[in-house]
Amino acid sequence: MFNTVLLTVDLNEEASWAKALPQAVELVKASKGELHIMSVVPDFGSPMVEGFFPADFEEKALAKAELQLEALIADHVPKDLKTTPHIAYGRIHKKVRKAIEKTECDLVVMASHAPDRVREFLVGSNADRIVRRSPVSVLVVRG
Repeated sequence: MFNTVLLTVDLNEEASWAKALPQAVELVKASKGELHIMSVVPDFGSPMVEGFFPADFEEKALAKAELQLEALIADHVPKDLKTTPHIAYGRIHKKVRKAIEKTECDLVVMASHAPDRVREFLVGSNADRIVRRSPVSVLVVRG
C-alpha cells in the first residue's frame, strides 16, 4: 500500500482536486499513512514578463496560496488524517519533483483534463512531464 501520498492541486481550478482529493484520501486512509497536498504558484517564465509585476508579487501570491490551501484542507480533508500542506513557486513539474524527493512519497496523485492540442504542442503538459520524470508511481485522475 501507499504510506505517503503527494496530491498536487491548482487552487484556482476545482477540477484539479474535486475527484483527485477523495481518491488520495481513500488511499491514505487504507494505509493509515500521510497525505501531503501541494500547490505551485507558477513563475513568469521570462524576466521580461516579471518586470511588469510588483516586486512583492511572489511573496503575496505565496501567502494567498497558503491561506487557500489551508482552507481547502480544513473544508475537504478529514480532521483525523495526517495532512501536510506544501506551497512552492516556480515551474510546476520541477517543484513537484523536488516535493517527491522531500516528502519521500510512495505515490503522486494528480488530476488531468483533456488537453488543448495547441497548448499541448507549444508548452506541453505538467501532468505528462511529472508522469515521465517521476521516480515513484503517479495516479492521474481524469476530470
